[in-house]
Amino acid sequence: MVPVLQVEHLKKEFSVDAGRTLLAVDDVSFSVAAGEKVAIIGESGSGKTTVARMIARLTAVTDGRILLQGEDITHMTGRKMREYYRHMQLVFQSPADSFDPRRTLGDGIAEGLRNFGWQKQAAWQEMERLLMLCGLEAEIAQRYPHEVSGGQCQRAAIARALALRPKLLLLDEATSALDVTVQADILALLDRLQRELSLAYLFICHDIALVQDFCDRVLVMHEGRIIEEGTPDMVIGSPKQAYTQRLIDSVL
Repeated sequence: MVPVLQVEHLKKEFSVDAGRTLLAVDDVSFSVAAGEKVAIIGESGSGKTTVARMIARLTAVTDGRILLQGEDITHMTGRKMREYYRHMQLVFQSPADSFDPRRTLGDGIAEGLRNFGWQKQAAWQEMERLLMLCGLEAEIAQRYPHEVSGGQCQRAAIARALALRPKLLLLDEATSALDVTVQADILALLDRLQRELSLAYLFICHDIALVQDFCDRVLVMHEGRIIEEGTPDMVIGSPKQAYTQRLIDSVL
């Protein structure tokens, strides 16, 4: 079976100043199967968010390939790339980043549907269904991002990401801005949605303990490279790298 996501020898260099570059991501390869939950963990600056941004096509790729459902999207642009966003959506660290602060949450969710041809009434009805699927009352659609809690806003952001029925969600530190109790609620929601909708997740995180009982597989990044991978129990119980042990010691 073709993976939902296949990343091959991904590389990213940033220009620092005249004649000098920074290698932020160096020869990263991995895949995410249908229905699989994969975490990339590492400290700030390890390259994990840059990988996510390249996959989401928010940052240009220096070298390597990104395949979404077997299709090479590495340099895809315009209308064709827009069509592929139906299959892949990003949930940000800050819930409010998913929404225009001048528009209601309902408008923000329904907008994506209307951009893909849904009629106004049908889009609004589907938006209300998505809110309820994510544990919110339909009336929250009338509120603005600043009028709801962080947990409610992140649930609405997840509803927005699900609007086009993607196969893959990129979750970039999607719970790190929330308190511990709300984090647990959001992870429980994501776990339920993954089972009900057969979603695949790529979960970008700095906290190995957070993904221990949530993900099927963990990739550890350090200085732009994947240095270790395995099931959470393998990585946490028997880490092969000193860097991974330091990550574990910092949170467990």
